[in-house]
Amino acid sequence: MAAYLIADVDVTDAAAFEEYKREVPATEQRYGGRYLGRGGTTKVLEGDWHPHRLVIVEFPDMDSLIRWYESPEYVRLKAIRERCARTRIIALQGVEATAL
Repeated sequence: MAAYLIADVDVTDAAAFEEYKREVPATEQRYGGRYLGRGGTTKVLEGDWHPHRLVIVEFPDMDSLIRWYESPEYVRLKAIRERCARTRIIALQGVEATAL
């Protein structure tokens, strides 16, 4: 069952963030990740949430998502992101197709 990484990224150093943005997609792809949304326009419909750079990545399952997040290749990039952005990230388990 698919799992989704949802991140709200407030970039504080755009120049440093470019390295992260350039290199991270290849690491996600190795674990079956694919972008569903990445930095596009958002519109708040309810509440007081004001997302910055919103990213949604689909992985085949929660195990693949966690293996990517804890992988050596991503740990290096995570350190870059932590220096140049404030981020909120969650992992969300998808639903069975029959549950739709």
